[in-house]
Amino acid sequence: MLTELSIHDFAIIEDISITFNEGLTVLTGETGAGKSIIIDAVQLLAGGRGSVEFVRHGTKKAEIEGLFIIDSDTHPIYKVGKEYGIEISDKQIVLQRTITANGKSICRVNSKLVTLAILREFGKTLIDIHSQHETQSLMNPEHHIDLLDMYDAGQIRKTKQEYRELFNKLLSLKNRYKKLSENEQEMAHRLDLLQFQLKEIEQADLAPDEDQNLEEERDSLVNYERIYQALQDGYNALYGEQRGLEWVNKAQVALQSAATYDKFIEEKAEAISNHYYALEELTYELRNYTEMQQYSPSRLNELEGRLNEISRLKKKYGATVNDILEYMGKVEEEIEEITNKDSHLSKLDEEIKELEKDAYLEARQLHDLRKKAANSLTANIHKELKGLYLEKASFAISFGEVDGYNEEKLPLHKNGFDQIRFLISTNTGEPLKELNKIASGGELSRIMLVLKKIFSRHQGVTSVIFDEVDTGVSGRVAQAIAEKIYQISQASQVLCITHLPQVASMADTHKFIKKLEKNQRTFTSVSELTIMEQIDELSRMITGTKLTETAKEHGKEMLELANHYKEQKNTDKFM
Repeated sequence: MLTELSIHDFAIIEDISITFNEGLTVLTGETGAGKSIIIDAVQLLAGGRGSVEFVRHGTKKAEIEGLFIIDSDTHPIYKVGKEYGIEISDKQIVLQRTITANGKSICRVNSKLVTLAILREFGKTLIDIHSQHETQSLMNPEHHIDLLDMYDAGQIRKTKQEYRELFNKLLSLKNRYKKLSENEQEMAHRLDLLQFQLKEIEQADLAPDEDQNLEEERDSLVNYERIYQALQDGYNALYGEQRGLEWVNKAQVALQSAATYDKFIEEKAEAISNHYYALEELTYELRNYTEMQQYSPSRLNELEGRLNEISRLKKKYGATVNDILEYMGKVEEEIEEITNKDSHLSKLDEEIKELEKDAYLEARQLHDLRKKAANSLTANIHKELKGLYLEKASFAISFGEVDGYNEEKLPLHKNGFDQIRFLISTNTGEPLKELNKIASGGELSRIMLVLKKIFSRHQGVTSVIFDEVDTGVSGRVAQAIAEKIYQISQASQVLCITHLPQVASMADTHKFIKKLEKNQRTFTSVSELTIMEQIDELSRMITGTKLTETAKEHGKEMLELANHYKEQKNTDKFM
């Protein structure tokens, strides 16, 4: 979850640091106080589009920093961190975003510089922001198939992985077939190029690891004097009068003279004797290797010439000789394929047909699993919609033109052959429509809350943010939305900007955003409300600007009812 948020010189915010807790945190305040600006800052932290307009007037840069605590060891953020080489220790991750007055954007994850695209990859696994005017993944039909698969991941994941392996292999074979069946002129040009490359590599007569062996030999010749001197010094230190071997021998003789009288001396005398003979053998090896040393300028020139030739081939065909030889093998295979194109095309065609049959079988299994998941999800959504006074709403999941059609005529894609779309009708007699075509803001808010509640625990995000999603509702619907937002906060941390007292009363933490003036400049302050301050704020939200005793009683009663609801929910959870 997001635990600390620091914002510096961002829009009308001069410098604030906000601590967030688990559960539901509500942000309230007058219009223009800076509530949505805080959400904008979080959105930039998650990889949103930046602008110089965000930099506070008269300053050089805007800075945003957020600290997230990751409770689960299996959270997808660890996979993202591993992919981009960013270590996540102590279950903490810090996202940083700086926007300069001249338009530059600087992104960091755990103090490591990253691109905006990488920051976005981290952000989308940590934060899910939904506002009245923003289209998120739930609204995008392209993401519906992934959401359905996520809903019943335990059943679908393995089958989907097996299908993907078949599909990727099928794509590879089709690409090979297409490449091999290109027009005759292109194939002739390709064959000429491959034959030239093969001839050039064959003429070089390369041997495996030849470049490494030649470089070692060249290094020995280049450093001949240093090597020869080291051998001489080592040999002279061991062999001769008053040298190492002679002193070891004296120690051996001294101990052997008393070995018969003491067990310890006997053992050590034998050990020194063994070392003496080992050193003597080593001395002979140093002498022999020294005598073998020869410096040959002509051989050095020969080596340099050969390495230059290999270097020229490396620029074309591979980083090492072994890579070049591997490339040569591929060239030989491709030449053979082109030369015997017809037989290879026939063979590839058979392989593609067989693989397509297997892929369609796996796609059908995926389809059947999704059908079961769709029935369960649809029933779950209908239940939740009733709780938000959308009893007449009808939800369905479209699979595209699948049932009743010959499967093998349906185009395969990375997720099978299903074309998943979430459809809904909010009134009796109206046809089912895609989510992004729903007109009513109030209805859309309620539908989105239902989907958020169901999918938030499956998506793995640590923080769900709602920016005035309760716009356009009131009365019992407002109370139902408040209860639904609180239910979502039991699975994920929720930050919510609201103008509804019903939602604000459900807060586990209530923060008040206020706009102030100082030294003829506007700035934003954030404070956490006490119980009494929370009652006053609820009263103002109920009546407007005037705070009356009656409004205070209503605010207190609303808070008590919210606490009673939360206590009941917590009791039900542990029963």
